[in-house]
Amino acid sequence: MATIRDVAKLAGVSVATVSRVLNQNGYVNEETEKRVRQAMKELNYKPSEVARALFKKTSKTIGLIVPDITNPFFPELVRAVEDVMNIYDYTVILCNSDEKTDKEKEYIEVLKQKYVDGIILTTNQLQLDEVSEWDIPVVVLDRPLSRSYPSVIADNYGGARLATKHLYDTGCRKIAHIQGPPHVVNAIERFRGYRDEMMERGLWDERLIISGNYQLKQAKEAVIEALNKYDIDGIFAGNDAMAVGALKAVQQLGLRVPDDIAIIGYDGIPLTEMTTPELSTISQPIYEMGAIAARILIKKIEGKPLEKLHYVLPVELVVRQSTRKGE
Repeated sequence: MATIRDVAKLAGVSVATVSRVLNQNGYVNEETEKRVRQAMKELNYKPSEVARALFKKTSKTIGLIVPDITNPFFPELVRAVEDVMNIYDYTVILCNSDEKTDKEKEYIEVLKQKYVDGIILTTNQLQLDEVSEWDIPVVVLDRPLSRSYPSVIADNYGGARLATKHLYDTGCRKIAHIQGPPHVVNAIERFRGYRDEMMERGLWDERLIISGNYQLKQAKEAVIEALNKYDIDGIFAGNDAMAVGALKAVQQLGLRVPDDIAIIGYDGIPLTEMTTPELSTISQPIYEMGAIAARILIKKIEGKPLEKLHYVLPVELVVRQSTRKGE
């Protein structure tokens, strides 16, 4: 495998001159640069990306930290970020934090050591003062951190009200909500939307709040417990994974969806079309969210001005069999 010294020898120049050509740093006359590049071509020389990163303190890579890659919502976000970054010749390092603060901090240290050019965060584990210490561009995706950082989210509050209203419009009055992690901003916003819609209609009952933690299995077990205690005719799940858990719970108890209990989820992942019955959902523009976040990060890395600091994208009600009563 050819080295930088081999290139220098063949081109008849110093190692420092080859380095200047590679890094586009310092003056090299045109004729000399041609000789160096011809030597690289003849030797099939590939510069060490690690060495270039150490020299330039840049690596053409970015870090993407997600809380739970097993949640079907996140792979589509990741795909969008990767697609956009590939256009600009950036590599994405994917980190799965499992909603654990210590694991997230470890990933941050590793990413900094690798001289990543920026980070996209989709988690809520770190404190603002910790993130402020990083000397690299940061974009927040799905779960806002602070108004001082660029963010891309969907209308969680409005979407939750839309879901709850839809259940009401189908005839549901005892509507339960399966809530996500209490520390996660989008889970809080979806809860607020549900609560406000229920209060406006005089239907608020705090006993109908079910803890699902964005997990299918936990949601299923919690729904079974709630249905054995309370009379419920509608369920708004804070994400689609929990909606699937609710569907399994209702069916396990011998009840019919939607005739006995209507169910609606949140996210719009493909899994909702694979259940029987198919699940209604509030669809987020998942791919668009990831793509916008990636483009913002590219601009931050390149030092270009941002047209907009915070994006709140609209959501859409998708009605399927799980809320179509009487069909």
